[in-house]
Amino acid sequence: MKDLPHAAESELSFDTIAIRTGHSPTHEGEHSEPLFLTSSFTYGSASEAEKVFSGETEGNIYSRFTNPTVRAFEQRLAALEGGERCVATASGMAAILSTAMAFLSAGDHVVCSRAVFGTTVGLFDKYMRKFGVSTTFVDLTNLDEWEAAIQAGNTKLFFCETPSNPLSQIADLEALSTLAHKYDILFVVDNCFCTPALQQPLKFGADLIIHSATKYLDGQGRALGGAVVGSAKLLEEIFLVTRTLGPSMSPFNAWIFLKGMETLRLRMDAHSASALKLAEWLHAHPAVKQVYYSGLPSHVGHELAKRQQRGFGGIVSFEVKAIDGQDNSRSAAWKVIDATKMLSITGNLGDTKTTITHPATTTHGRLTAEAKAAAGITEGLIRIAVGLEDIDDIKADLARGLDSLIV
Repeated sequence: MKDLPHAAESELSFDTIAIRTGHSPTHEGEHSEPLFLTSSFTYGSASEAEKVFSGETEGNIYSRFTNPTVRAFEQRLAALEGGERCVATASGMAAILSTAMAFLSAGDHVVCSRAVFGTTVGLFDKYMRKFGVSTTFVDLTNLDEWEAAIQAGNTKLFFCETPSNPLSQIADLEALSTLAHKYDILFVVDNCFCTPALQQPLKFGADLIIHSATKYLDGQGRALGGAVVGSAKLLEEIFLVTRTLGPSMSPFNAWIFLKGMETLRLRMDAHSASALKLAEWLHAHPAVKQVYYSGLPSHVGHELAKRQQRGFGGIVSFEVKAIDGQDNSRSAAWKVIDATKMLSITGNLGDTKTTITHPATTTHGRLTAEAKAAAGITEGLIRIAVGLEDIDDIKADLARGLDSLIV
């Protein structure tokens, strides 16, 4: 079987890279990527072992930081994002933590969007604070807030996710990149919702890309994993962290992600198409107060999303109207969620199966009331991660609860 030379990747399309990159066939001539379930590797002599351990020659040492299956995943994702290197981790949160450990020290400062996953807030606001790293949370779309939050000589990292979770706010990547680099600040972007199939933040000036491979890179809700993508220089620092601290990706999970990426663009296009149809339907439903989806022309970030993305993704959030005009928006939201028979009630996303959740009490449930309010997480908010079922079946399942709210 032919081995795809990395030099040829620039000549290939996204879909070809997603299927071919990263696989170096063994002497067995396998057609599918092999799965190396081994903790360690052997050598022909003590001299060979010494050369591999010292870095004089390339080779595998220990699967915590060198495994052929994990390496294939890293090479493929790096190529899809247009990065020089990727480091795989045990989860998306492990990717964020490894990045923070690589580039932050006691006394440093982070500027982070308020519109991020609730656990990301906890990581920066609680755990990094324990080690002397402070964080200022700002409005994702307000560039003046980002600049005002900078502590001269002290701010080392900008962090955002775009589209945001769960309101699909859109960051101006070029503007944030320009601002960050003006002050010599590292710009890190969580690209979980779009994946490189819809958005490549490195092209807009981001320094590092974060992924929860658990989501769309897998696409079927089977395994946990994360990754960081960027320049070889920056990734070497992150690699040293993961090698030492051990938040490593399982080879088995890496193999699952490799197979998932083969259909990434097809799935993301399908998720996006169905999500737009659902958003339009929800927008017209009398029980819905507001829909948050950047694919709608009415969304404040629609034009920016069109410039930065080739699709709008599969996440649709919406607020339901209170029942009988009372202050019971949580009850209304729960009524819609509990009335579903097909949709999966879970905080996860990126699956072929459509999922539904109440962010205020699940994904963002640990935030304070003030933090929820600042991030726009209301009691009436519902998040849908649109899967690959027939869109009419998804609408019908949601209609059970939504129609019951109409008086």
